[in-house]
Amino acid sequence: MATVKSVEITNLDATPRTTLEAASAGGKLRVWMDTIAVGTGDLDDDDIIILGQVPSNAKIVSLMIYNDDLNSGASTFNVGLYNGPQAYTISGTTTAAAAVIDEDCYVTDSQAFRAAVKEPVELLAETRDINAFANFVWEDGGLSEDPKVPLRIAVTMSATGTAIAGDITIVVKYTID
Repeated sequence: MATVKSVEITNLDATPRTTLEAASAGGKLRVWMDTIAVGTGDLDDDDIIILGQVPSNAKIVSLMIYNDDLNSGASTFNVGLYNGPQAYTISGTTTAAAAVIDEDCYVTDSQAFRAAVKEPVELLAETRDINAFANFVWEDGGLSEDPKVPLRIAVTMSATGTAIAGDITIVVKYTID
């Protein structure tokens, strides 16, 4: 009979005991919810729709987007990370405020805007490996270390069809110390 332990349980049982990441074990659950009304001119190729902001050291537990029917054509979009309102420097390289970090780290080429979505699926499962669900947001973006600034979750249009004005709502649940 085998007994195996998860990473955090292994840390608890270590001698000396290893400090647990509060966001993984006993962290505070937070929610970011917001809605934006988009017009037809907001849904063109390469347009960016900033939906939410989370701390770079957060761990996203759930990411869902609800939307009206926003396109009758062939539109697709990505969901990823952009820098927030302040620049940061990692290993001598500065990233400007509002710069793209990873345009599609959460969703690649979704067709969800082609119909109303009132019962969304969990978006984290699309691009994340199962062993990366405990990642910090900065790790999701492929950064080598925590920039210690707020990062923004955004939709980037990747193909354009016939846009229809409507609403997009984001619900992000995340843990933090």
